[in-house]
Amino acid sequence: MMTFAKLKMIFVLAASGALPLVLLAQTNPSRQPLARIGDQAIYEEDLLPSIGAQLNQLKTQEYELKIKALKNVLNQRLLENEAKSKGLSADVFLEQAVDRRLPAPGAGEVEAYYLAQKDRLAQPFTEVKVQLEQALAQARLQQARQDFIDRLRQTYAVSILLSRPRVEVMPDSARLLGDPYAPITIVEFADFQCPYCRTAEQTLKQVLEKYRGQVRLSFRDLPLRQIHPQAQAAAEAARCAGDQGKFWEYHDLLLANQGALNPSTYADDARNAGLDVPRFQACLESGRFRPLIENDLQSGFAAGVSGTPAFYINGVMLSGAQPLSEFERIIESELANARSRNPER
Repeated sequence: MMTFAKLKMIFVLAASGALPLVLLAQTNPSRQPLARIGDQAIYEEDLLPSIGAQLNQLKTQEYELKIKALKNVLNQRLLENEAKSKGLSADVFLEQAVDRRLPAPGAGEVEAYYLAQKDRLAQPFTEVKVQLEQALAQARLQQARQDFIDRLRQTYAVSILLSRPRVEVMPDSARLLGDPYAPITIVEFADFQCPYCRTAEQTLKQVLEKYRGQVRLSFRDLPLRQIHPQAQAAAEAARCAGDQGKFWEYHDLLLANQGALNPSTYADDARNAGLDVPRFQACLESGRFRPLIENDLQSGFAAGVSGTPAFYINGVMLSGAQPLSEFERIIESELANARSRNPER
């Protein structure tokens, strides 16, 4: 029987990253098995290590299709509502409100547009002038219509209630940067030998700087051992540095020296980070953090991670070394949702 004390302990350990997500799922008494081998049950979470990534991709694709269709329907309804109040059809209203008020591109604008694309076009200006005028006019028209619809959204106080697919991924409180009470949590699964993880590091620093006090970052291990032979040892070394309160300093050194990861550099990095080197070496040789790293790895696979780096922004997955704009898109949406739930803040 699962006592309250045992249940509480499981949640505490899961929140600290000490238990995989699968164990948390096993505490749910209402879940149903998918198959049985005699008395042995097979549950949905048992499938996640092999198909979790594909399932998350399908859920994301479903969301993208729905949100695109929803925005199209919203835009059409807004135009219809506004046009109806003027006694016009949507098409006629849009033409009068936007299209007729838009000036044609000037000669200087068309020429500047040509010069910006001259190498790609590889044709004299006189031969492509008409096509460029049409393309520039069409682009301007689309932008003007979108700006008009955006203003209508504000007038009608439109709110989108369709939620992004989310995965519950626990942050590791021992490896956390930023305000611990920040409303946005980014959980990063990374590999110290992964070049894309190193690339993403600068973007993460920009995110934390721009959203100071609003975003916190948690690191979790996902060493891709088959292609990165030093990833496991580097993860253990970083954990041992964290045992002395220097995880993030050591994390930065590992990524900075990524091209030369080997047992001798781990000791050098420990010295440069100001660690007690004999204590660090003893920790590394003991291998005591291997089970926790394995738990991170399995939690990542269960959550749908298929490569590094992978980020979960309040549970919304962002895969790969993405530009700052992709982080901003999700973070701004999450902050807007938080404001709508707590308008006084």
